[in-house]
Amino acid sequence: MAFKFVAVLALASVVSAGHLGLAPAYTAAYAGQPHYAAVAPAPVAYAAAPAVVKAIPVDYDAPAKYDFSYGVSDPHTGDVKSQAESRDGDNVHGSYSLIDADGFKRTVHYTADEHNGFNAVVHREPLAHAVATPVAKVIAAPIAAPVHIAAPAYAATHAAAPAHHLYHH
Repeated sequence: MAFKFVAVLALASVVSAGHLGLAPAYTAAYAGQPHYAAVAPAPVAYAAAPAVVKAIPVDYDAPAKYDFSYGVSDPHTGDVKSQAESRDGDNVHGSYSLIDADGFKRTVHYTADEHNGFNAVVHREPLAHAVATPVAKVIAAPIAAPVHIAAPAYAATHAAAPAHHLYHH
């Protein structure tokens, strides 16, 4: 019976339902983008003056000739070095010097030419004369006699044997 009651109420609600109608159609609130014709600037007419070109002959076989030298002496880092070189055509001669890490000054004199090739002569010289430092005599302390430590004495302890209790049922 309850099912019939539910069916009647469902039918009554469908019959009493009204038509809602269609939703209103909204239009865009802005205008479309306008279209314009493309504008091209007028070409600029000009004429450049003709370039004047003058050929200057260059002698590419001219012999090289130079002299240079430089030197560095930095007391903060201890960097001391120098170089000098001269060239006249294919003949080069020069020298350089520097302080090696072991305290010696190394000087190299070199020459290079077409006939002998490259030749270098190296000279090494100490910066300071070696001074023999006196050797301090060290006498070892006498070895102390070994100390014998007596073994610890333990006191003997006596305890009674444990008594076992027997339970009878």
